[in-house]
Amino acid sequence: MADPFSHPDAPDAAGGGLPDDLDDPIRDFGNSLTLERGRSDRTLEAYESDLRQCAAHLARVGVKSWKAATGDHVMAWLYSLKIEPASNAPDDAESTDYSVASLARKLSALRMFARHLVRERVRTDDFTELLQGPKLRRKMPGTLNTTEIDALLSAPVGGDAHALRDRAILELFYSSGLRVSELAGLNIQQVDLEAGFLRVFGKGSKERVVPVGGKASEALGAYLTAGRPHFVKPKTSSQLFLSERGTAISRQMLWVLVKKYAKQAGITKPVKPHLLRHSFATHLLGGGADLRAIQEMLGHVNIATTQIYTAVEEKRLLDQHAKFHPRNQTGR
Repeated sequence: MADPFSHPDAPDAAGGGLPDDLDDPIRDFGNSLTLERGRSDRTLEAYESDLRQCAAHLARVGVKSWKAATGDHVMAWLYSLKIEPASNAPDDAESTDYSVASLARKLSALRMFARHLVRERVRTDDFTELLQGPKLRRKMPGTLNTTEIDALLSAPVGGDAHALRDRAILELFYSSGLRVSELAGLNIQQVDLEAGFLRVFGKGSKERVVPVGGKASEALGAYLTAGRPHFVKPKTSSQLFLSERGTAISRQMLWVLVKKYAKQAGITKPVKPHLLRHSFATHLLGGGADLRAIQEMLGHVNIATTQIYTAVEEKRLLDQHAKFHPRNQTGR
């Protein structure tokens, strides 16, 4: 029997170099999810990437089909990911919590795939049934304080098209708490500045209505009037935020813009688009907003996901108490 803990060089985890008996069932699984459940392209890509990564490990240790895979093989693969950071991981990657969340997601994808193999009679048993997933330790999201937010939103200076676009992007991120993919995918028809809201299609293509604040409405109005026409090309469609090519601005470009303006604003902590979403929720809660309303605006299916922001607010209050209450000061 092949040793599941050996680590020779891997074949291409994207699918190239994998035996057909490992790669073909993954393709079938992806097709079944598309037809039966209508999963998003990004979700399918993530599942298939995880499964091919596991398949590459199986091929490394001499397992040539999913029929021969065992729970030990899977646990050896997950353990190797935990102790061997990816070679292309960024220097500032979040290690511990991100790794645990990733391992849990990978195991979840494998469990779904194992059930698929049983349904398709590729196997008679679920080889993931007895596996225990890693325990997730919830990490409190980082936030920007209001001074940092003001500096960031003021960073795009001037009245040229780029500044108008970038100011509108930052204002909308903070005003509405959108995910980066949601903002990148916005169309003009989804925005109603007169009524002060926009319609967002979030995870699972679920629609929700999100308010747009006064400052964000002003910035969006200025961009639509004097900024967006600069980016329009003959084949431009109805996308709201455009690139120089006249196409929808990419998620990657939004990351670049947020980091650029955070640096210009003199913010030293790592700033990503999701940090504006966290700040949006935390500042609403600190201002007295109802947790259920915040849940609805963020598009969280489960209220438990939103409740993490109560921990952030509690920590802020404790820090303030420790810093300013006279009975917490030594030497008095």
